[in-house]
Amino acid sequence: MATFQAPKGTYDLIPPVSVKYLAVREAIAAPLRNSGYGYIETPGFEDVGLFARGVGESTDIVSKEMYAFETKGGDQLALRPEGTASVLRAALEASLHKKGNLPVKLWYSGSYYRYEKPQKGRYRHFSQVGAEAIGAEDPALDAELIILADQAYRSLGLRNFRILLNSLGDKECRPVYREALQSFLSGLDLDEETVRRAEINPLRVLDDKRTDVQKQLVGAPALRDYLCDACKAYHEEVRTLVTAAGVAFEDDEKLVRGLDYYTRTTFEFVHDGLGSQSAVGGGGRYDGLSEMIGGPALPSVGWALGVDRTVLALEAEGIDLGIPAATSVFAVALGEEARRVLFGKVTELRRAGVAADFSYGGKGLKGSMKDANRSGARLTVVAGERDLAEGVVQLKDMESGEQAPVALADLVDAVRARLA
Repeated sequence: MATFQAPKGTYDLIPPVSVKYLAVREAIAAPLRNSGYGYIETPGFEDVGLFARGVGESTDIVSKEMYAFETKGGDQLALRPEGTASVLRAALEASLHKKGNLPVKLWYSGSYYRYEKPQKGRYRHFSQVGAEAIGAEDPALDAELIILADQAYRSLGLRNFRILLNSLGDKECRPVYREALQSFLSGLDLDEETVRRAEINPLRVLDDKRTDVQKQLVGAPALRDYLCDACKAYHEEVRTLVTAAGVAFEDDEKLVRGLDYYTRTTFEFVHDGLGSQSAVGGGGRYDGLSEMIGGPALPSVGWALGVDRTVLALEAEGIDLGIPAATSVFAVALGEEARRVLFGKVTELRRAGVAADFSYGGKGLKGSMKDANRSGARLTVVAGERDLAEGVVQLKDMESGEQAPVALADLVDAVRARLA
């Protein structure tokens, strides 16, 4: 019978690698929890229209990469390709914007799905931690989110990442720029699909990674020359606040990001050690998204950081997170009576907050000590019938190799003292 494998373009997270992913998620979440962001979790699938309207029909995400399907009841659903639209939908549905202070600050962690051509750093199932600040138009919020992402990456020890920053203007000035850009693009030699994209959202053409397209874009009108005074002032304030916090960034006038809902501030975190998939995260302001999906006007800003990409960035910089072993104490019992007694002691240690494990399967001393070694435990407790008759167990320090008897009744205290 054929064995099953993970679907193409996906991966399984298994120990010891999975510990790294947990540490990355925790490092990204910590500054958010410390800054007034509450945790939100949304379903893995949503109404397909939420993404078509919110993310944008012209985007690759909606037109090519979305896992869309019809349920047995005839509903048109899609696996979520990104987090913002879902979080905003949930906040609107629960009327969070009516329940007190704005902005509503939320963070989330989960899996997302896109039907992409699999390659290193780009999977069909991937993991992100994201943050959204909903319901306030304030450059300090944009700056806060950029600073918090920088703090998260630095807490992991990352140094070789860059922050790219741009402004996409708003509904006042962007249409004027859009017209100028469309006029410029109409004179280029572009393939049919790119022409169609230029009609729906010309800014997306600037984001085209193909060399032949990029060559033709030399001399394209620059968005910064079309920004209205309000957008210029807003962007300057974001830049000032981020700079005052000691966070370095680069202005990138070609940065548009792959989602249609962005307005004004847009930013990306890139790492030069990742080859072509250099973006480790990004985000921006999306002041019109709430109306696009049927809600009231709620100016908002957010980002999502890729957990997979961040792990690759850590590897590229050769950073060892120094995660301690999951087990502190490993118990090895020789004989039935010792097995019952030590199992009880392991339960006691766990209740006392000590990470403890037990040698299961009756392997004998040699096999059990191998298990103890593999567990990474700092201490091993060994007991046979003779030890129990004397009311003691042997406590072995796995680093120094030293072993000494400890009274059974004092084991928990002795272990805690050694680990401290």
